[in-house]
Amino acid sequence: MSATTQTPRRTVLPSPQRTPQRVRGGAKKILEGPAGILEQTAGMMILTGKAITAAVTPPFSWRGEFVDETFLLIRRCLIPIIFTTVGFGYGAPGLQASNLLSVFGTIDREGAFFVMASVREFAPWINGMVMAGVGGTAICADLGARKVREEIDALSVLGLDPVRSIVTPRFLALGMITALMNLLAISFGVLGGWFAAVVTWGETTAGFYATFSSNFTLPDLLGSVVKTSIFGFIIAIVCCYKGMNVKGGAEGVGRAVNQAVVIAFAGIWVFNYLFTTILLAAFPETGNLH
Repeated sequence: MSATTQTPRRTVLPSPQRTPQRVRGGAKKILEGPAGILEQTAGMMILTGKAITAAVTPPFSWRGEFVDETFLLIRRCLIPIIFTTVGFGYGAPGLQASNLLSVFGTIDREGAFFVMASVREFAPWINGMVMAGVGGTAICADLGARKVREEIDALSVLGLDPVRSIVTPRFLALGMITALMNLLAISFGVLGGWFAAVVTWGETTAGFYATFSSNFTLPDLLGSVVKTSIFGFIIAIVCCYKGMNVKGGAEGVGRAVNQAVVIAFAGIWVFNYLFTTILLAAFPETGNLH
């Protein structure tokens, strides 16, 4: 008679600490979210103050980098802005507005509509999107790579101010070039509207130009230039701050670039709404189409 030995089964009990740890981890993320947003906002405001201070106080060691960055931004953003504004001006406000105005037999009013559509709204908006998506992301990736390679820390060790030598030239270049590119965006956006009204729908150039010039005002132009210049400053500060605070190596650089462009887009949308509201309140005659 053979004896059989049985191994007793082990009962694995679930760890009572796993569920509370997950709950505490989720609660920690929720609590850190608003605090992290406030911390980053404060950091960007401090960086803005430092960049402005470095721009107006000697030594002006940022001038050479400013010239290089200016030409780099023009080379990267000029062609995308031209093609985007012409295509958008022809498609969305051009064809759609002409289709609506043709119902009432007033396609010549397309010129008046483009003062509001191109000068005041979509040309500055597209300009800001392109500058953030092309120029801003390149700046963030460049500074993030320098941060990962510890080049920015090396500048501090050598006694050089990273804000004065890196942030300030990009801050000034983006603010100036975005305003200048806006003039091109307005011109080519109106050109797209002219194609839609004159070439596609058969309106005369004289009718398009007459309604455009009768509604075009100096506050519209100056407001558009000032607004887009501040767009450039917002893009520069967001992208420089994200690039100079990268963590996590190459993966962190990619994550910082994505976060920078999203934050820059959100900042442009919010500021655009506030600025346009204030402009229309200060100059109510710009809201009337003649």
